[in-house]
Amino acid sequence: MAAKAIDVTSVLAAVREIVPKLRENGLEAEDRRWLPDENVELLEKAGVFRMATPKVFGGLEFSVADQAAVFAEIARGDVSTSWIASVWVSSAWMITLFPEELQKEIFATPDVRISGGFTPSGVLTPVEGGFVLNGSWKFNSGCRGAQWNIATSLVQHPDGRTEEAIALVPMREFTIEDDWNTSSVAATGSCTSTAADVFVPAHRVVPTDPAVFEAALAQLPEDRQPTGREYGLYSYIISQGVATFLGAARGALELFLDRLPGRGITYTSWTDQKQHPLTQIQVATADAKISAAEALMQQTYQTLQRRADAGEQPTLEEKAAVRGHSAYAVQLVKEAVDVLYNASGATAIQRRVPIQRFHRDIQGLALHGMILLTSSLEVHGRVLLGLDPDTPLL
Repeated sequence: MAAKAIDVTSVLAAVREIVPKLRENGLEAEDRRWLPDENVELLEKAGVFRMATPKVFGGLEFSVADQAAVFAEIARGDVSTSWIASVWVSSAWMITLFPEELQKEIFATPDVRISGGFTPSGVLTPVEGGFVLNGSWKFNSGCRGAQWNIATSLVQHPDGRTEEAIALVPMREFTIEDDWNTSSVAATGSCTSTAADVFVPAHRVVPTDPAVFEAALAQLPEDRQPTGREYGLYSYIISQGVATFLGAARGALELFLDRLPGRGITYTSWTDQKQHPLTQIQVATADAKISAAEALMQQTYQTLQRRADAGEQPTLEEKAAVRGHSAYAVQLVKEAVDVLYNASGATAIQRRVPIQRFHRDIQGLALHGMILLTSSLEVHGRVLLGLDPDTPLL
């Protein structure tokens, strides 16, 4: 009998089963400032790390909406675990835009884990057969468990010209500084990684010029073209990251409701908090904000999928809306969790009570530069007013 195909329904079901374990491991993860091995193993077993890998390499090739649904489910258990999973998977999706030789090398492991970032804080010096890489990358989320690292750098040509490029380098070639001590998403282990005189073969260095990406895609065999999966680099990464916030907010609502039975309101005559009208309003308000954020992102994913299915890139207006709406969805869930946390009472500040960690993680993660509310709304507003967006991050 043929093995049953793995689809998004089965991956979601597998992740749903491990949500309690991810919550249980949350305090340990925060204390060690990195995910427990068990979390990574459970996600790998569920098929999470194959979601963006092309089917020809043994992957699942899920749509952006299906990936987001899985990340949201993971976040119901633990925010840091979801964020790291999204970093690894989104980085794997990026590889599908690269030349065939590099794809074959990276996807030799279908559930490959890739970390990295977009700040060009390294230098690539051309040498025979490739480049020598030097540099350091801060906030390198997932580097402590990755197999490969994306090192965005500047190529320094002998004639003085520079151009930005992405280097794919085995993680073992980097040193990792234990410098991630934070009050939020502490378990992401987003340490500084450093490369010192590392040789990178030429085929592992790809210029970030969009024209180069398009040329590489055009040269791929027909069965390797990312039909229906080419969403636009920044639109994909920004919108996909919001899924962690959506799931974390749902998780916080569940945690709040789980704590209510038997709870009164201290120093009042109310012996059952859920009977108080304010609590009822708070719960309804939080649910409405979360639902509004979910609806906004579903609309966003539908727009990206419609363009991808048509073989088109999102328009400038759509890219600006993706950024603005994604940031606003994050703001809505941040407000929702604020309401729930403030209604949780003083006992919620105990580290063993998960809702305080959800609250801190969402607050801190919302400061990420790509989804910062003010910057993102400014970009969206400029485009709505017919002005230049004044940013390449679209």
